[in-house]
Amino acid sequence: MSESRGCLQAAWRDGNREDIDQRVAPKRRFSAAVRDVAVVLTMTVLVAACETRPPATEFDRTTSHALPASEATPLSTALAPLERQHPDQSAVRLLPTGTDALQARIALARAATKTLDMQYYIAEEDNTGKLLLGAALYAADRGVRVRMLVDDLNFKDIDQIMAALNTHDKIEIRVFNPYGSARSSFSERTQNFFTNLSHFTRRMHNKAMIADNQIAIIGGRNLGDEYFSASPTLQFRDLDAFAAGPVTQKISASFDDYWNSALAYPLRALNKQQFDPSELDKTRDDLRAHWRQQADPLNAKPLNATPLAQQIARDEMGLVWAPTEFQVDAPSKIEHPSDAYKSPPMQRLVSLLKDAQSEFLILSPYFVPHDAGVKALGDLTKRGVRVAVLTNSLAATDAVAVQAGYAPYRIPLLQRGVELYEFKPVQIEGEGSPRAGLFGSRSRASLHAKAYVIDRSILVIGSMNLDPRSAKLNTELALVIHSKPIADEAAKLFANGIAPKVSWQVQLASAAVTAELRHTGSPQSGLVWTTEENGSIVSYNFDPEAGFYRNVMTGLFMLLPVDKQL
Repeated sequence: MSESRGCLQAAWRDGNREDIDQRVAPKRRFSAAVRDVAVVLTMTVLVAACETRPPATEFDRTTSHALPASEATPLSTALAPLERQHPDQSAVRLLPTGTDALQARIALARAATKTLDMQYYIAEEDNTGKLLLGAALYAADRGVRVRMLVDDLNFKDIDQIMAALNTHDKIEIRVFNPYGSARSSFSERTQNFFTNLSHFTRRMHNKAMIADNQIAIIGGRNLGDEYFSASPTLQFRDLDAFAAGPVTQKISASFDDYWNSALAYPLRALNKQQFDPSELDKTRDDLRAHWRQQADPLNAKPLNATPLAQQIARDEMGLVWAPTEFQVDAPSKIEHPSDAYKSPPMQRLVSLLKDAQSEFLILSPYFVPHDAGVKALGDLTKRGVRVAVLTNSLAATDAVAVQAGYAPYRIPLLQRGVELYEFKPVQIEGEGSPRAGLFGSRSRASLHAKAYVIDRSILVIGSMNLDPRSAKLNTELALVIHSKPIADEAAKLFANGIAPKVSWQVQLASAAVTAELRHTGSPQSGLVWTTEENGSIVSYNFDPEAGFYRNVMTGLFMLLPVDKQL
């Protein structure tokens, strides 16, 4: 998601730009034109009179924590001998395809015997969302304690399934940093946006799913069809990491910090709906029926029929053991915002770059480097380090406002030797199925992976984009994996993503091209976009395939004083 931004996110999209138009039911959508005009008008309004609400600690809620790592479970039993063989290391496997990512989450829910924790910026009740919520319900029915923490920005009071699940004695759902969930009408929720902007613009962008404090999945994916190769219209190209071992305990500790924070409100304190036990029974029946109808079409088998613990014990998961760090923002980044705050995930990436020797590969769908980023990347190229960036094109992005923040830095970056590649909106490779992989399908595609490869020996992966919003406003998390095999796998995915068939390479326009454009009176961007079409190399002198509307909106956003929100 993902995802100005700040107040732009309200009418436009998310705290990290995952376009709300793609994710809500049609009856709940604004038209794109009305939405975008509303964004422009919103950015001209001076907001005051912040509304407050009691801290979540004043509501009836219990403090809870992760399962002790020492408690015996099938997962801990399977992992224990492997951990002894790899002291001070954790196991990692990348999940590059939507199908792999969906299957891994279902397998994780089925493997949990004591606890299942889920933390997401977006959690939709669409086809895959129902499969995953059903998996969580089935775990609760087995006696597993389920905790689910969802950011409020994309949470909807009318979401029936989560509200019903919240009545289960083993399931609790909390809403992080609510700005309008308790409102009884859209107009009141909108009013709260205008009077509570400082809270609205800061979002919990973390994404994690943890079973028995032994295995976690973290990365860029939210819960929604677009992230799991299940949408016929939009395919987010994303990347997750499956992690097992000691690093999971740090991920669980972070979840506890957010779960018990003063900004995590019990859903029952916000939701106005009333449910009786029959509603939960009906929801259970509905989710079972949905599984029977959709599991096979969505290829939602749980990473083979063999239980996850057995696959781990038999070394069938393809896990790579390596030194692994976990970096995460504290909830105080939102609860007690300060200009002096330094984001641990961002700071760690910066510190790792100081030792880069040969290459720095950037996968960031929302890339707004600002002058400081341009200088930092330029300093790397001066030392002979190859710096290459894959981000969204104007045609592919789900947040035109962010493109306005990125576009002015293209020429300065190229002048400093940084390679720029922009992802195309439509893929032509694959078998015609949405499940064609990280960089191949016939649906409209948009890059959403957030990953950084250093010298093909270190991979930083998580929810963090290279932009001021990730550094200053949203909370983020990142896994730092010191492994040549894992980093090399990510580098190969990057190479696939910058291939001419799937991306445009952006370069400085030559003097001859500039002179010809000037002679003909054509618009001059100072850039050339090169790609392959029908077996031939083709060049453009303006953002390809973006269309009139997106170009106009980009121009408008560039005129607005929203740079710090991007």
